[in-house]
Amino acid sequence: MTQRLREIPYNYTSFSDREIVIRLLGHDAWQTLDALRSERVTGRSARMLYEVLGDVWVVQRNPYLQDDLLANQDRRAALIDALRHRLHEVEKRREEASGEDPERSAKVASLVVAAHAAVDRFKSFFEETYDLRKRVRHELARHTRKDNICFDGHARVSHVTDATDWRVEYPFVVLYPDTEDEMAPLVKSCIELGLTIIPRGGGTGYTGGAVPLDPRSVVINTEKLIDLGPVEDIALPGVGGAGSLAPYATIRTGAGVVTERVAEAASAAGRVFAVDPTSASASCIGGNIAMNAGGKKAVLWGTALDNLAWWKMVTPDGHWLEVERLNHNFGKIHEQETVEFRLRRFDARTYKQIGEEILRMPGAACRKEGLGKDVTDKFLGGVPGVQKEGTDGLIVASRWVLHKMPPVTRTVCLEFFGQVREAVPAIVEITDYFKPGGAGHAAGIQLAGLEHLDERYVRAVGYTTKAKRHGRPKMVLIGDVVGHDEAAVMTAVSDVIRMTNTRGAEGFIAVSPEQRKKFWLDRSRTAAISRHTNAFKVNEDVVIPLPRMGDYCDGIERINIELSTQNKLALCDALTEFLQGELPLDAGDANIGRDELIGERRKDALDHVAAVRRRWQWLLDNMDLPLAEAEPQFADYGIQAAELSNRAANPKLFHRLQDYSVRTSWKTELRARLDKIFDGVLFGLVREEIKKVHKQVLRGRVFVALHMHAGDGNVHTNIPVNSDNYEMLQTANKAVDRIMELARSLDGVISGEHGIGITKIDYLTDAEMAGFWQYKAKVDPEGRFNRGKLMRGGPLKGNLDNAYTPSFNLMGHESLIMEQTAIDEIAHDIKNCLRCGKCKPVCSTHVPRANLLYSPRNKILSTSLLIEAFLYEEQTRRGVSLAHWAEFEDVADHCTVCHKCEKPCPVDIDFGDVSIKMRNLLREQGKKSFNPGKAAAMAFLTAKDPATIKLIRSTMIGWGYKAQRLGHRIGKSLGLIQGQVQHPPATLGKPPIKAQVIHFINKPMPGGLPKRTSRALLDIEDDTIVPVIRNPKVKRDESEAVFYFPGCGSERLFSQVGLATQAMLYQVGTTTVLPPGYLCCGYPQTSAGEEDKGQQITTDNRVLFHRVANTLNYLDIKTVIVSCGTCMDQLMKYQFEKIFPGCRLLDIHEYLMEKGLKLDGITGARYMYHEPCHTPMKVHSGIKVANELMGTRVDLSDRCCGESGTLAVSRPDISTQVRFRKQEEIEKGAEKLRGADAATPVKILTSCPSCLQGLSRYSGDAGGVDADYIVVEMAKHILGDNWMSDYVAKANSGGIERVLL
Repeated sequence: MTQRLREIPYNYTSFSDREIVIRLLGHDAWQTLDALRSERVTGRSARMLYEVLGDVWVVQRNPYLQDDLLANQDRRAALIDALRHRLHEVEKRREEASGEDPERSAKVASLVVAAHAAVDRFKSFFEETYDLRKRVRHELARHTRKDNICFDGHARVSHVTDATDWRVEYPFVVLYPDTEDEMAPLVKSCIELGLTIIPRGGGTGYTGGAVPLDPRSVVINTEKLIDLGPVEDIALPGVGGAGSLAPYATIRTGAGVVTERVAEAASAAGRVFAVDPTSASASCIGGNIAMNAGGKKAVLWGTALDNLAWWKMVTPDGHWLEVERLNHNFGKIHEQETVEFRLRRFDARTYKQIGEEILRMPGAACRKEGLGKDVTDKFLGGVPGVQKEGTDGLIVASRWVLHKMPPVTRTVCLEFFGQVREAVPAIVEITDYFKPGGAGHAAGIQLAGLEHLDERYVRAVGYTTKAKRHGRPKMVLIGDVVGHDEAAVMTAVSDVIRMTNTRGAEGFIAVSPEQRKKFWLDRSRTAAISRHTNAFKVNEDVVIPLPRMGDYCDGIERINIELSTQNKLALCDALTEFLQGELPLDAGDANIGRDELIGERRKDALDHVAAVRRRWQWLLDNMDLPLAEAEPQFADYGIQAAELSNRAANPKLFHRLQDYSVRTSWKTELRARLDKIFDGVLFGLVREEIKKVHKQVLRGRVFVALHMHAGDGNVHTNIPVNSDNYEMLQTANKAVDRIMELARSLDGVISGEHGIGITKIDYLTDAEMAGFWQYKAKVDPEGRFNRGKLMRGGPLKGNLDNAYTPSFNLMGHESLIMEQTAIDEIAHDIKNCLRCGKCKPVCSTHVPRANLLYSPRNKILSTSLLIEAFLYEEQTRRGVSLAHWAEFEDVADHCTVCHKCEKPCPVDIDFGDVSIKMRNLLREQGKKSFNPGKAAAMAFLTAKDPATIKLIRSTMIGWGYKAQRLGHRIGKSLGLIQGQVQHPPATLGKPPIKAQVIHFINKPMPGGLPKRTSRALLDIEDDTIVPVIRNPKVKRDESEAVFYFPGCGSERLFSQVGLATQAMLYQVGTTTVLPPGYLCCGYPQTSAGEEDKGQQITTDNRVLFHRVANTLNYLDIKTVIVSCGTCMDQLMKYQFEKIFPGCRLLDIHEYLMEKGLKLDGITGARYMYHEPCHTPMKVHSGIKVANELMGTRVDLSDRCCGESGTLAVSRPDISTQVRFRKQEEIEKGAEKLRGADAATPVKILTSCPSCLQGLSRYSGDAGGVDADYIVVEMAKHILGDNWMSDYVAKANSGGIERVLL
């Protein structure tokens, strides 16, 4: 009898029953249970025991469930009582049957005892956690703000894993210190509390270096340490610290600075920051040091170690340590004969120096000889911090040397269409060309990076082939060639292309920065390789000597061919099992026996499958057979061979499989014949089942994909795995064993830049780790930092034995709630998240210094755990906790629905869409909390009756805005606002009413708005007429007709925007058709989670616009104009081309630019442009349009304004955090525009009504920055200061035609 791998319920992880039992009960209990499983009778006792283990396991790995049980003693007692009850029932059944089999009874008794002990530990966990949280909060609040100390589920799940998604234990607490100075006192207190400290930055690690192994862990997040100094030339210390070197460009950075920000600062100063990992947009400087990160520029200047001049850290004794590189060679460290570091120690509180020493080591000892990268030596001569993966201290700041890149850069892209084994040697040829002795080096030309994608990566990133050939290339190389002479650089690039042409390659050269960026874009999306396995992959980064790279690629091809063939053999076995069973037939009303209907088909199919299996098995078993011996046997096995193109010396059978001259094909060898055997309607269901069997088996196929920093032989070797497929994971682990063995056999190393962590420790010998273990025993014998990490043999396992990863696929197998609600759709939308963090830089709700850490990455981790909590609690008597719905709503609230996260995401997740679905689910389940401010805003936007709109407008704007501005003035005078604005508090859950009120009034609402709507001013509020506005002086046949949809913001709220749009259209002689009456586009309702209302509005409007089109069929409307970004987004779904045939959707500003309208000679004011999250400009970039129309310099002001529709009303606390970041941008932009004259007036322009309101609230900041619409500013300058009254008078004097609908 084959035992199921997963009988323990609620197990949505990669663990089988074995790992869960070992984790909860121990190895002995598993041995006992495994023996009992094979002899079970009814299985009822086993199921009850599994229920107990399932409950404990799901709570143990879900902090949301833990927090709910901590807060609710009744629910906790009910759960523990249920666990005890089940165990007592098992014991009762054991006692009843003890006389029948005493030995078996003893085994069951031992399991019950172990399970009771596990329940005791489970119960005491909550009591101990409550007490320890109280102590931790009290102790640590002496050194940092209280809301920087986080025990909540969102913070803990955000820090339980890194980019790997391996998890072992949740951190007990997460800290977000505000400054460097807080670090040492916090470390000392954590040590006194008995917590092991795990430093953490961006969380982009690929080996689990920041994954907690101990439940008593504190993760200290450094993302707030973002001080970034200027680029400055500094004379670094010389040999032994005496004297100094010539001044060299450097930059000081905090540990939390994102790598890409340093690169940008260096670039702005005409310098290059050499550390450029693929994760540069999300990784932090501290992590780069701890891992000794590199990237494509490492081929020129090495990794982090090579480029550090100085760094500062907190040591395991809680004191400060500053490490300074002496006699820096400003190049690769292993090329320097002797490397020196000065270590100076300082007291944690007084900063008095307490020690100094100089550390010397041979430069060649820093990495293995002949390799450009190597981070396997964790000891590294005893250099603190670097390459130690957070095991010997906490890095808080650093200073880096910056280099000068030659002025001429060309990017070359090489596409290889021939055999991979013949293409790979091109890497060696190219690198040799630029090394001493090569023609490129002789000409003074350098290779500044050479990156590789194999065939599988080419497919994964959706690579667009540049060559005019069919199909994608087998291999792609992308490189930067740099030098001082343009002609010499072009000659070098041409030489590179010519030398690779002989290897079946075509080359392409990018000259402009835009073209070069486009060439490199595909390289940045390599994480997409694991899209098809729900974003989990085994990630290795070996380093291979370049001359042996061809052998490595051959070895990987060998592994892939074997894995593919093994999967096909498993398919044969699965098909055989299916064909031997009861075949589904579509017999209709035929009264003929099944055997007669099937006839000989079953036997024919089984014989064919067996013959194919025999052929494939022979190929697998004889890959090393010399071709001369193998080919004579082809006929015996029915092998069809094409012409051999592989030019390997002494070819073997493997080489025929490698060049595809011999194939193992499901389509041609199995499916084609089976389709013929089971032809016709009668066997249609059989054919469908065969396809399903193939799909299921194929899903478990393991393959290895490569991409590499080819210039230094650093190969990223990735194996995508479905984490719910236990056998697939074990197969992948065996493949990793072979890959590591292969790398070592070629004189390579097992890690070039990703580190060792928990994923690779098993592949290093005791001898290789001995130096580090001695160092660790000296500096941190108690494991105060990252306890268990990089260790072996202690109480904590430093490898993957105790690690698991969650699986969305397993969630979908169990619960009806997935099918009955949108939860299934939400889970599907987020399951491919790679945790790479590329969404962070663009996310409005990721502003660490504002205590806002709700990036899509973090929200997806939280959402997945909350879904798991729903599914678990739905299946228990206790029911779904209301707290989980509130936490679910909190995650959904932390989104401005700007959709900016989709673009950088390698797997195209749009968390804006996910947030909308989450809000809809909350509404459908009746769990959405009521917010009066939001309800009032939605009522205002949805209302159509002019009297109702007038009443709400006068109430909200006339009284409400005035009251808010009064509250702002009072709050500011009482000092209630400044602290909140300068240091926004965390926003976990809704704040108390008093705090919400202060959040609501901390920025004043705009004043001086028009007292009436644009329709009221023009007397066109009647919804039975279609207003047609045109200049009567312009002949009808000379006037272009447009349909202008003003939307709520441009018509009801900021009516000057709608009027300015009409006035400018009037000015250029356009006939403007307006919708009948007040209309909303439906977007506010949709984004708020009221999808049915949004859809109804959309449908009603589309029907109405068809009537308008029929009524005005004499007008040839070719353009639909909008003046709002959200209206644009929603109207794009209206299919206007079917309403007004051949029409297009266009923003008013782009339309005016088309018409050649622009300002000229503006003096006085300087301008910034705020690009709305929902930009209405889809043809050109907003900043380009702004500069063109204003006729003067307009600078881009980045980041969300914080208004985000109704966010500022519904969650003003989140809005405060978002505004913190925008205010910085406004102040920085204003200072840049004013220059030396601080009195220069600055205006910020936008093209979104909601943003206009949001930006108007900053009017008192940055020395006074007024906000306005581009089109309104244009109207003022072109039509005069009285443009509004003048236009209304003109329109009302024969300029409006009212057509009855």
